[in-house]
Amino acid sequence: MDVDAYSYAQRGAWDRLAYLAGRRKLSGAEADELVALYRRTSQQLARLQSHSPDPELIAGLSALLTKARGRVLGSKGDAWSQVGRFFTHRFPATLYRAWPWWVAVAAVFVIVSTGLAVWIAGSGSARDLFGISDHNDWLTAPGGEFETYYSEHPHDAFAAQVWTNNAWVTAMVLFTGVLILPAVYLLFGNALNTAVTGGLMADAGRLDSFFGFILPHGTLELTAVFVAGGVGLKLGWTLIDPGRSSRLEAVARQGRATATVALGLVAVLLVCGLLEGFVTPSSMPVPVKIGIGFIAEALFLGYVFFVGRRAALEQDARATAALGFGGAEEDSAKRWQTTPSTRLVK
Repeated sequence: MDVDAYSYAQRGAWDRLAYLAGRRKLSGAEADELVALYRRTSQQLARLQSHSPDPELIAGLSALLTKARGRVLGSKGDAWSQVGRFFTHRFPATLYRAWPWWVAVAAVFVIVSTGLAVWIAGSGSARDLFGISDHNDWLTAPGGEFETYYSEHPHDAFAAQVWTNNAWVTAMVLFTGVLILPAVYLLFGNALNTAVTGGLMADAGRLDSFFGFILPHGTLELTAVFVAGGVGLKLGWTLIDPGRSSRLEAVARQGRATATVALGLVAVLLVCGLLEGFVTPSSMPVPVKIGIGFIAEALFLGYVFFVGRRAALEQDARATAALGFGGAEEDSAKRWQTTPSTRLVK
């Protein structure tokens, strides 16, 4: 290996590492770059130590890595910075990458639920099949159980209860996706429950009340369930078809993405619980309550398709740059090994 040529080729990366290690505040992308450069320079130092007798070069790189190590370890200890980066990069990027899966789940769910609701509303045989009584005034009448469910408990306690229940249901859908059929069963159960209530309310001529109580919180809440179902099923499909990667590697990668979604959905479901606990049972006009629900949904979709898309593109760009850098480094090393030089270390 021609150490002089190697050092000259890597000088820019080492200077960049020194610059980042000396900055007081780093952006998220700069922090990722710092970690990548630190790891790469550590490998380069190990390579030089086995080939180069130049103590000045070894000492200089060792000092640089010591300085960079302090920043790397310090950035890992900054919990709030990591939390912020999770919600600005990791979580939205993972949602964006999985969107075809959960959008497909949403489409199938809506079609199945709507079809079942129409059938239940207009067919006695459907009610017989699902064991639904013909006397449902206790549920559908004004002031019935469907409406009082949202107001019979204190708002804060009800919001906490809803948050816990939704988190449990979402986690079940998410992590049973690896087996596929259990997740499909849970999603169908949710679609059937929605269809039964909607069909009975439609038969009683009270669809306005049904949508007035469901849409303020249910739009975002069901989206969270769709996301969990889509990401869970993607994990299960990865086990069947790992693509070009090994099955173990592909499942491990998708498992990390699934865990990321599980953590992020806790915050989304907290918003759903607050909407269901304080907005849905409130005395605000129904159009206002529905509008609040639609705004929450629009913000979530914007978060996925704008913030998430940008974060995913940034990740792809960094990965491409890293691969390009590694390839150039390997090609250069091969050239140095085959190029005559006055200083070769063997």
